Amino acid sequence: QVQLVESGGGLVQAGGSLRLSCVASGTIFSINNMGWYRQAPGKQRELVALITSAGSTNYADSVKDRFTISRDNAKNTVYLQMNSLKPEDTAVYYCNVAYRSGRLALADALWGQGTQVTVSS
Repeated sequence: QVQLVESGGGLVQAGGSLRLSCVASGTIFSINNMGWYRQAPGKQRELVALITSAGSTNYADSVKDRFTISRDNAKNTVYLQMNSLKPEDTAVYYCNVAYRSGRLALADALWGQGTQVTVSS
């Protein structure tokens, strides 16, 4: 079994910063892509940022130059540093991790439980 535990959400004023963390634990042979998604009330879940196993990154246009995704492979952890936060960044943030539990195992993906980020104006 593999579990994801997210942390770091909270309430912050516009212009402030937060850092989200997501730790993967359990039977993990390898981790491929790690990403952060968000879902605001009444809206679909959307990709915020993605980082590959090689360290390549991809960001939604709305967060470029404000958010930074990174990973620590030794700790099976992905981070999202969020700066210059705006009220429109308010959402539940979910991490997603693509992994294999064994050398011959099929690839699988798992969602975190979500962490609330609220930005006040």
